[in-house]
Amino acid sequence: MRFSQDFAPPGRDTGRPGRGRTGLRTAAISLAAALLLAGCGGTGTPAAKTAGVKSASAADADRIEPLATVPAPHLPVTVKSADGKRTTITSADRIVPLTGSLSEIVFTLGLGKQVVARDITATFEQAGKLPVVTRAHDVSAESVLSLRPTVVLADTTTGPAEAIGQIRDAGIPLVVVEPATGLADVGRRIETVAAALGVPESGHELRQRTQDRIDAVRKSVPAPADGAKKPRVAFLYLRGSASVYLLGGRESGASSLLEAAGAVDAGKASGLKKDFTAITSEALAKAAPDAILVMTKGLDSVGGVDGLVKIPGVAETPAGMDRRIVSIDDGVLLNYGPRTDRVLSELVAQLHPQDGAAK
Repeated sequence: MRFSQDFAPPGRDTGRPGRGRTGLRTAAISLAAALLLAGCGGTGTPAAKTAGVKSASAADADRIEPLATVPAPHLPVTVKSADGKRTTITSADRIVPLTGSLSEIVFTLGLGKQVVARDITATFEQAGKLPVVTRAHDVSAESVLSLRPTVVLADTTTGPAEAIGQIRDAGIPLVVVEPATGLADVGRRIETVAAALGVPESGHELRQRTQDRIDAVRKSVPAPADGAKKPRVAFLYLRGSASVYLLGGRESGASSLLEAAGAVDAGKASGLKKDFTAITSEALAKAAPDAILVMTKGLDSVGGVDGLVKIPGVAETPAGMDRRIVSIDDGVLLNYGPRTDRVLSELVAQLHPQDGAAK
């Protein structure tokens, strides 16, 4: 599957691709993508205390499920980008999505054969043979232009701004899409991409399919037993080789997933209002998580569960004492796209391993 994330207090969107959404989120996305490319070191130790449930299955992680009917784009269309510019698309024959999450939407809409390049975070099987033109949100304008795209898709974290400007100056239609930060954004983002590619009906269909599947998973979440409280879950962003150890707060992007899975976002509940903050013993003690959510490669990068509990403060939390770690693949955890139902289902299964959702 795939991913997304940031550093320091979140800033306001500047409207410039690749320079908006400042703070932890952009930096962490870039770090994660770069380390995904290089390969994070680690032991590969599986998540502990999850009743034998593994992180999101390789079969689900590595493939997307396109709509049954391949759409025929109705073009030209003129759309307004998230950066305020109006763009007219006349052909969807050669599509270049500059983020993995945008690639996921395009492929799931049924337009994968028209995609001619990918971002390093597009890790699903169908995109595997495409040339990489974006690494850690560092777009190579020359590589993009060499592929003669008829439309380029970006989001407000895509950059550098100079590369985006160079692509536009070459006369290539480029559409900037607002990133998704929670479950409420899934449908909007799907329909925005579909409209830009001239397949709005497929966008409506995919939005409904995705929402129906998310709703079905939410209905499967077991109610707390009498007198029991919802588990408190802390989202930790880890990149051991870069000594990056962060605790997610209200703006981390994980809150809506955790809440939909019948949990409490421990960082948010402890009063952390920004996206991420450096892990300290004091912050973890205040969050007091019953479980810890991590990305799979992040867990590997610190040496698995054994290495995770050596991070100062982790072993003293209820989650650390019980070694209760929930691991979801980097490639999809925070994508908020057509595979989000799988992410939510896996999260439910790992948080409630004794319930039917784990089977």
